[in-house]
Amino acid sequence: MSLASEGGYEAVQMRDVAERADVALGTVYRYFNSKDHLLAASLVYWNDQLADVLRDAPVTGGDAAQRVANLLERSMRAMSRQPRLVAALLAAMSSLEPGVTECRERVATTMEGLMVRAAGDGAPPDIAERTRILGHVWNSALLSWIHGTLDSRRAVADLEVACRLLL
Repeated sequence: MSLASEGGYEAVQMRDVAERADVALGTVYRYFNSKDHLLAASLVYWNDQLADVLRDAPVTGGDAAQRVANLLERSMRAMSRQPRLVAALLAAMSSLEPGVTECRERVATTMEGLMVRAAGDGAPPDIAERTRILGHVWNSALLSWIHGTLDSRRAVADLEVACRLLL
């Protein structure tokens, strides 16, 4: 993650990862098939950290839409502090290799679970389907932000609208 934070996707080389971790290159490849798999696993790790933080400091808001929007805004704020890392992680997540696919599914499941929990009481009965759709909007907002077609404030505003419309 530090290599990606410093130089983005291209800065992450498996040999450098092994060197920083003080392990043999073969050890890195034993656990990660490729750079994309390694970066995707890093996003899983980061997402799990976010889930831990949110368990300790739950989101606030008067209704389900406000609470979920607050969750996504907090997530966006954390990500906006490390744009190179986020760009690298999102680039890796587009890979179709099996290790990345598993990571992508885990991240989606975790985010959907966080949104369901944030929605709390007053959530519609089909909250799982609605949070899955919000996950797609979240992903689109992140990609638009990384590609420079949306600034982080506008991404958060769009996510708030999506939360209001869906919840």
